[in-house]
Amino acid sequence: MISVNNLSLRYGGRVLFEDVNVKFTNGNCYGLIGANGAGKSTFIKILAGEVEANKGDVSMGPGERLAVLKQDHFEFDEHPVLETVIMGHERLYSIMKEKDAIYAKENFSDEDGIKAAELEGEFAELNGWEAESEAASLLTGLGIETSEHYKLMKELDGSQKVRVLLAQALFGKPDTLLLDEPTNHLDLKSIKWLENFLMDFENTVIVVSHDRHFLNKVCTHIADLDFGKLQLYVGNYDFWYESSQLAQQMAKDQNKKKEEKIKQLQEFIARFSANASKSKQATSRKKMLDKISLDDIRPSSRKYPFVGFKSEREAGNDLINIEGLTKTIDGVKVLDNVSFMVNKGDKIAFVGSNEIAKTTLFQIITGEIAADSGEYKWGVTTTQAYFPKDNTEYFEGVDLNLVDWLRQFSDEKSETFIRGFLGRMLFSGEEALKSAKVLSGGEKVRCMLSRMMLSGANVLILDEPTNHLDLESITAVNNGLINFDGTVLFTSHDHQFVQTIANRIIEITPEGTIIDRKTTYDEYLELND
Repeated sequence: MISVNNLSLRYGGRVLFEDVNVKFTNGNCYGLIGANGAGKSTFIKILAGEVEANKGDVSMGPGERLAVLKQDHFEFDEHPVLETVIMGHERLYSIMKEKDAIYAKENFSDEDGIKAAELEGEFAELNGWEAESEAASLLTGLGIETSEHYKLMKELDGSQKVRVLLAQALFGKPDTLLLDEPTNHLDLKSIKWLENFLMDFENTVIVVSHDRHFLNKVCTHIADLDFGKLQLYVGNYDFWYESSQLAQQMAKDQNKKKEEKIKQLQEFIARFSANASKSKQATSRKKMLDKISLDDIRPSSRKYPFVGFKSEREAGNDLINIEGLTKTIDGVKVLDNVSFMVNKGDKIAFVGSNEIAKTTLFQIITGEIAADSGEYKWGVTTTQAYFPKDNTEYFEGVDLNLVDWLRQFSDEKSETFIRGFLGRMLFSGEEALKSAKVLSGGEKVRCMLSRMMLSGANVLILDEPTNHLDLESITAVNNGLINFDGTVLFTSHDHQFVQTIANRIIEITPEGTIIDRKTTYDEYLELND
């Protein structure tokens, strides 16, 4: 358990939190959410003791241990991988080192023997004899092969280091676990393993993540940073999102009788309770949901951009025919005789571990690069809009404000129209006059999506469109593509994004061939289990 009492933090005149009082209790997993800049990572750092608040305190039960997912990927470069994981339990690791130093002495005294016996006792109490096997099991579950366990951390790549640091945080069953974006750089198998680990974890978890599917699987509560306060809600992310939307709807309709609103709330809770999975967390969550009253749900201050794609003309039945595309990059064949047809209304998710292969395919069919062999042919009624993974060329060295930047891609040139469009994408007032050169990653993505919306294309090609976006923007893009009446070809690591949009999955294998299935993403994953 971890308690936060009267916590306040200000940076100059800006208030991040004010008088936050909350208890995070055992057996629960709290998804910490909030708009970009709300202070989620800062709040985690305060709980971890890495940042000091202006006022208030954080306390834990006596003798309880807190573990944090470290963000410095170079901190443990000179340590072996297995040892780095065990270092997550500081007391256990210090006992191991102290024991080793005593036993290494040439002149072993009686005092050394007594001290060694004391350390051995504490070592056993902390389950020290199982430490290496537990560390190895965590590493294997997160995709670090046994052959890597005794290498130095500096010998691993960035993705592997992230996994080791995650294993370090999970090691030794901490009483409170703080995880900031734990699914970054994990593949689907490792994410699923982590979901199962956290669902079975009996202590306290507080997690920040932009992965909605992950939050829905593991969270018993949502901790929402909004209006400078932290409000706890029972349920997972979808429940919080739907309840905040319901609250806004109720707030708009003040004339509705309270009985009608209560009935609406009861129907809403019943729907989510019925959809709960069979995990222990879901069972306890359902009991808590049943106790929610009308006053427990509140509208959010979140602003969602408007993302809506509308094709100017309907495409015919011939979309694109791809025959025998082959491409080698840096001596590696990433596409090998790839052939498939795209049908009208297809929303195809391209999946697979080879990121370069997926991007290369998109670059070929949009005419950005040439294939080594093979051909593709777009139907005469199609118009395409492309969202590249790397948008640098659209912004680097461009000395334009956002109004003038977006005007380049619009048939309607009036400032009123362009400003109105930017406003719906959360660039209102002076924000619309920012220089395109100084935008954040998320702002650039919103600009690129605006460019696509203005195109009126009936085929959208998107390479990782959710990168750099906050939860609100991801939800908006997700809904926009669900509602689009044209054809979509896309890649994404966001499970919920793929599951709710795609009606067809094409896997590009490590060898560069494809496996084509007319199925949902979850059905595809079941077939590959």
